[in-house]
Amino acid sequence: MSLNLETIASKEIMPGYHGKMVHAETMSIAYWTVDKNAEVPEHSHMHEQVMHVLEGTFEFTLDGTTKVYKPGDIVIIAPHKKHSGKALTPCKLMDVFCPVREEYR
Repeated sequence: MSLNLETIASKEIMPGYHGKMVHAETMSIAYWTVDKNAEVPEHSHMHEQVMHVLEGTFEFTLDGTTKVYKPGDIVIIAPHKKHSGKALTPCKLMDVFCPVREEYR
């Protein structure tokens, strides 16, 4: 299978977070366009997650530790770890989830 990101419809998954989703057999990839000041409240999930900041400045809290991430920064989030985030500027992020995020289909 091959896809082109430009042909994938964007969905607003939560306020200020517009995602283009790609689903494989065992993983999902989310390409996010995030509005400035948009927040993801603290949460956890069963999925292992890798977050990659592509553009912008993103404040991210993982297990109670808050850091500011910029383009090229990558964060690995173990399953069930509490995390939250806020876009300090308009951002583009890429998240990889394993297993598939069925609720994002």
